[in-house]
Amino acid sequence: MFYYLSEWTALWSPLRVFQYTTFRAVMAAVTALLICIISGPWIIRQLTALKCKQPVRGEDDLRELAAKHGKKACPTMGGILIIWAVVDATLLWARPTNTLVLLSLMTLLWLGLVGFLDDSAKVREQKSKGIRPRTKLLYQAGWGLFLGGYLLLDPQHSEMFQRIYVPFLKTPLAAGLGLLALLWVVLVIVSSSNAVNLTDGLDGLAIGTTLTVALTYTVMTFIAGNKNLAAYLDVPHVAGAAELTVVCAALIGACLGFLWFNCHPAQVFMGDTGSLALGGLLGAIALMIKQELVLIIVGGVFVMEAGSVVLQVASYKLRGGKRIFRMSPLHHHFELGGWPETKVTARFWILSVIFALLGLATLKLR
Repeated sequence: MFYYLSEWTALWSPLRVFQYTTFRAVMAAVTALLICIISGPWIIRQLTALKCKQPVRGEDDLRELAAKHGKKACPTMGGILIIWAVVDATLLWARPTNTLVLLSLMTLLWLGLVGFLDDSAKVREQKSKGIRPRTKLLYQAGWGLFLGGYLLLDPQHSEMFQRIYVPFLKTPLAAGLGLLALLWVVLVIVSSSNAVNLTDGLDGLAIGTTLTVALTYTVMTFIAGNKNLAAYLDVPHVAGAAELTVVCAALIGACLGFLWFNCHPAQVFMGDTGSLALGGLLGAIALMIKQELVLIIVGGVFVMEAGSVVLQVASYKLRGGKRIFRMSPLHHHFELGGWPETKVTARFWILSVIFALLGLATLKLR
């Protein structure tokens, strides 16, 4: 919305600043942060009054840890705050007519709705596991097909969308994928949203890791949207991608604001409402700027967490009940091993920063 103030530069030249992506990105981050900080206490009170308590399931040791840290009394569904902040800040500071911006916000809202339905089912019956996994997967895959179908039919982005780029290579690994590109989108959206969801198990862990990934993709979206920078670094130039910098910046502000309330001891959990939405948003942005494989590096913590679950389940089924980890996802393995929750979170944050730096390094190694 504020972008259109730049059209009045003839009346007052300083309004030209609203044309600059960097300025609007900074303001989006500040706006999202303030929305979270100011409205956070009210939302937490409402969630508490509605008895949206976090259900704790799992092994006895984990239940004891949860009771010890008072997690049973902590409200969930705080992802509403994150989504609200990102959407409002983006609509205020990005070009609202930009297709990529609208698709990213729609991804956030749709997967946030899926997570909300899941959280609601858990809250209604504390022993419930939420909506059926197959149903959740269907909703995620359905959105992936819609997103992929739109980009495939969009003349401006269709050709680029059908390519797959690999870090360290200047030319695409594959091009002209056609309908196969739809399956690729579904895989990325489902994987990224569920990976963040699995990481959300300790105070500040998922939101802090999302913050570092958002910071990395803020840089990548700006480069992808700048023709000269993209050519210099030999990365794909995507028309309109610069506006995604504003979306990523809004996400940074929302992450910082939510972390204010989610740091140990947490006052609120994001729940599936937040984790599915954030993971899906990151996956969608990575797809739009053709840096989806780099997301495996940048989101290394998410990959570790999801991978630990896959390995644990496979080992349990194929090795007659034997386990690799004390418990999965991976953060619970270290927690049950005696590490304090804050130490697990801090060390995973450190790993996330390292992975982010490695991801950024791929921009020069092509």
